[in-house]
Amino acid sequence: MQLNGSQILVNVLLEQGVDTIFGYPGGSVLNIYDALYAYKDKIRHITTAHEQGAAHAADGYARITGKTGVVLATSGPGATNLVTGIATAYMDSVPMVAITGNVGTSLIGRDSFQEVYIAGITMPITKHNFVVRDVRQLADTLRQAFEIAGSGRKGPVLVDIPKDITAAKCEYEPKPPVEQHKSADVSGAAEIAEILNNAERPVIYFGGGVPAAGAGALLRELAERAQIPATHTLMGAGVLGYDHPLNLGLIGMHGNRTANLAVHNADVILAAGTRFSDRVALNPNKFGGGAVIIQLDIDKSEINKNVTVQHSMTGDTALLLESLLQFIEPAQHTDWLAQIARWKKDDYTPVDSPDHLTPHGIMQTLCDTCEPDTAYVTDVGQHQMWAAQYLRHVGERSFLTSGGLGTMGYGYGAAIGAKCACPDRRVIHITGDGSFHMNMNEVCTAVSYQLPIITVLLNNQVLGMVRQWQTAFYGRRYSCSELDRKTDYVKVAEGFGAKGYHCETPAQFEAALKEAMTQDGPVWIECVIDREERVLPMIPAGGTVQDTIID
Repeated sequence: MQLNGSQILVNVLLEQGVDTIFGYPGGSVLNIYDALYAYKDKIRHITTAHEQGAAHAADGYARITGKTGVVLATSGPGATNLVTGIATAYMDSVPMVAITGNVGTSLIGRDSFQEVYIAGITMPITKHNFVVRDVRQLADTLRQAFEIAGSGRKGPVLVDIPKDITAAKCEYEPKPPVEQHKSADVSGAAEIAEILNNAERPVIYFGGGVPAAGAGALLRELAERAQIPATHTLMGAGVLGYDHPLNLGLIGMHGNRTANLAVHNADVILAAGTRFSDRVALNPNKFGGGAVIIQLDIDKSEINKNVTVQHSMTGDTALLLESLLQFIEPAQHTDWLAQIARWKKDDYTPVDSPDHLTPHGIMQTLCDTCEPDTAYVTDVGQHQMWAAQYLRHVGERSFLTSGGLGTMGYGYGAAIGAKCACPDRRVIHITGDGSFHMNMNEVCTAVSYQLPIITVLLNNQVLGMVRQWQTAFYGRRYSCSELDRKTDYVKVAEGFGAKGYHCETPAQFEAALKEAMTQDGPVWIECVIDREERVLPMIPAGGTVQDTIID
């Protein structure tokens, strides 16, 4: 059948099972939006306040579902406003297809109104990108984009479509959705399993590649069968339950001291779906002490990139763990687990107060009050680390945060995407006053679509993480980090059409949270905390566990 490019685009989205996209209309994509109008009963379009919010929403949608998120923007500034969201998805291996309009092909290269070479701009932050110059190639190009985004090490793909291509007609032939093929080289499985079986002080260190591959159950099975304690990165939160006896918690700069000690004293480390980032391997030459390090990763380029390993296997993490499980023998490691238990007695413990709000107390109240399947979405900063450290009932794909890029302003857009994907689940957005000023414009989106997202705002009137570093390493010279903004969050929330609360005590927060959970629209809860609150423990950049700061 003969269809124009815009109709072809919408039909390919339907082929791929897309039911929701996020975006913002503009001149170069008007033909696409006209086609979306005709298909509005099949594809829901969420119009955000800003294209960056749309990109983060597509990211949040993808993280909570495992499906590929889709974002649509016009040419020029519309396309460039996607860049931070695309880079965020790229750094955290999140599947996304970003579709941008562009000026007509006859206008490209003439500095036309709202023209930009978005394919060139995004080349370093996408798995691949395309510029479509022939409508006959559009359908297969879009299908290829979905295949690339969702296969192997997942990530964002951009498709740039000039306006005349969206209007041109050609024959369209429907096809089934693309299949994601999984593969792995498991030739070393028996040898690696033997090393683990003979280990006296083994540790599993895992990251976002485990939940991305749906391999959480396999990792738990391996850990439990061999009684191997496990520690996770920020992106691996939720795979092991907070109270699981083998869970050492977060590793790295702000990780548990016990987790870092275990890795430093291990004789074998199994690194699964993780890349030894500089927030974990702060001193890569000393990471793991004298341990034999085994790396399982889907991306060959990550092997030996940051930390030298002795053994490795590459491929889909689930297939790699399945292969190991064939050879893993039951074990106890009684002495090793006893040593870890002794270390845990000396872990940093925050002090709560019945009179004023503390970060740990806020997280405790959230866990005590919210449903176990609640999805938590954070921005970036101190609040992000406190959430990672102290939220107790986070499940797999339930802790959404910008790990690799560290994008302040990520949270509200991602919360919108998560809530659109899972309308029956509670979504809690945890943020700080610094981050929230970067994304509070998206509250109008939540109001328009009646998305009952609860924002818990930790307000200390400073850029908390920046100030913490200035305290520790810059002689308390607080250059430009003490904001002291006069924003009245309750009034601003009401101006957007949302509900706002101001809290200074635990009792006020508990009451506000319980009332917020009854609302049918977005709610902000401002929690005033002391600016001297710090994220502890902390290992300085370039340090090891011996350099841990705990007070």
